[in-house]
Amino acid sequence: MDSSSSVDVPDAPNCSAGGGDDSFFGLRIASIFIILVGSTSGALFPVLAKRSKHVHVPKGLFDFAKYFGSGVIIATAFIHLLAPALEALESECLSEGWSDYPYALALCLLSIFSIFIVELTAFRWGTAKLAKLGLSHDAHGHEVGSHVAHGPEGNMVADASSSTKEKDLESADSHHKSHQLLDDAFAQIVGVAILEFGVALHSVLIGLTLAVDEDFKVLFVVLVFHQTFEGLGIGSRLAYMQLPQKYNYVPIIAAILYGLTTPVGIAVGLGVRTTYNPGTATASIVSGVLDAFSAGILIYTGLVELLAHEFLFNKEMMEGSNSKLVYSIGSMLLGCALMALLGRWA
Repeated sequence: MDSSSSVDVPDAPNCSAGGGDDSFFGLRIASIFIILVGSTSGALFPVLAKRSKHVHVPKGLFDFAKYFGSGVIIATAFIHLLAPALEALESECLSEGWSDYPYALALCLLSIFSIFIVELTAFRWGTAKLAKLGLSHDAHGHEVGSHVAHGPEGNMVADASSSTKEKDLESADSHHKSHQLLDDAFAQIVGVAILEFGVALHSVLIGLTLAVDEDFKVLFVVLVFHQTFEGLGIGSRLAYMQLPQKYNYVPIIAAILYGLTTPVGIAVGLGVRTTYNPGTATASIVSGVLDAFSAGILIYTGLVELLAHEFLFNKEMMEGSNSKLVYSIGSMLLGCALMALLGRWA
């Protein structure tokens, strides 16, 4: 007998068209509802708790959720998006041309600069519009006593002090404030929409994978925690949005939409389970490109909108106590560490 026959040969990648794994079908269906509850609860709880008059959540716990969520989002970008994008676009199922260049990193870079240019253009337009109304926009929150406005952060401040004896200017001042609030609301909604867009693409893709992956049990357990933590990150940003009364529904709608993304992905995956194989060349390209693009969105959002604005450009943080700073950084590192650890299995 040839001794070479006893040597283990690595399994060849499954590049052929056709369905993925179809075992545990009942549990895969149940996962739609389990993950729906977990992710929606994680996103909705901070929003509802912040608004509730009956549930008194300590401010320290809200701060923990906010900074913990920032760490979760940053870890998601690098560990759960960029790494899978690199793996997908280096798949053995792809033609050799895909291995000639780090396409995943290039797409991530393109995404970062695209978001930067879009946001820069939007804020130049917004600043010019506010200048005509006699207002200025401080995107980094340098003004003392100013309020949060840009994405998660940012500030709008009046250029000139009001005179108490000029009562005829009250209506004009009210008009200016209404414009200020509308621009404030628009900036916050755009910032959160960018964040949710990046997370939503990722959530749909992992839902598709969960529906047909052969390592379903491990992936399912990990994704329950993954989506709940990520929901907490999204929800903590939504809870701190300062919007006019008529736009108060936006954070709730955004939280519900986040909760639906992964279950929708699972449902679609189960619907096409007989034909969808995540290992095929087409599936690898689609998931790799979308993961790389989403990674860029979350890297930009996490490092610029969350980390820089929360710490470097936040007067409350820069002038606050050392204990508050340590608590906030520790909360962020904990969220980052836990989410990075989950990357060991998913």
